[in-house]
Amino acid sequence: MTTYKIVRMYFNDEHDDETIETGLTEAEARAYCRNLDCSSKTCQTAEGAQRTQEKGAWFEGYDEE
Repeated sequence: MTTYKIVRMYFNDEHDDETIETGLTEAEARAYCRNLDCSSKTCQTAEGAQRTQEKGAWFEGYDEE
């Protein structure tokens, strides 16, 4: 069975991509990425705002493991 991982990617090349979660089905990965908190542009959390301030623009996507 193919599994997917959630990856946080930064627009600023100074920061490496981060794997956030692993072992998801494609449907789970898609559902995860539909959340508004998966992008610095739409994020509503204080944690996301702080990450944006410290590291710049980012978004979360999924990729096959």
